[in-house]
Amino acid sequence: MQHHIEALIFASEQGIRMEEIMYCLQAAFERDFTVDEVTESITAIQNKYNADDLAIELVKINNGYQFFTKKKYHPVINLLQLQRSKKKLTQAALETLAIIAYKQPVTKTDVEQIRGVNCDYSIQKLLEKELIAIIGKSESIGKPILYGTSSMFMDYFGINSIDELPQIKDFTAATVAIGEQTE
Repeated sequence: MQHHIEALIFASEQGIRMEEIMYCLQAAFERDFTVDEVTESITAIQNKYNADDLAIELVKINNGYQFFTKKKYHPVINLLQLQRSKKKLTQAALETLAIIAYKQPVTKTDVEQIRGVNCDYSIQKLLEKELIAIIGKSESIGKPILYGTSSMFMDYFGINSIDELPQIKDFTAATVAIGEQTE
């Protein structure tokens, strides 16, 4: 029974409650289990994962049970998540992020006027990735939300402040010209 409970907790996307565990066990084994029996197995699983040689632990949270990485491994997990999130920025999200970084504080309407397209999706994704944040409301009509970069943005690009971003004049090269150049 203990291995079945462990498998249920592992397979659950969110915390699994005692009632759900008991229902699944009763359906699988076609017999009733007491709360004490299940609690005893859960305690045994928790003790097993408290060992120093394991990186995960069983935690009771919001009246449910869930496996979590132990706190001492959070820094390395954060690096993995940061690396993975870097790979997932689309061209539209990068353009939106650049506008917000250079023009902040900025409203969604301002970004859309610069890009010329709707930016709802890009802004939502950047908020989810915590690269931008809501930093207030504009005093203009309708009090639109103002966006700016977050501390995660600084980590993502390896900078300490917005001042370290390349200046727009750095992007303008003399070799980028249309037509003939005369001296």
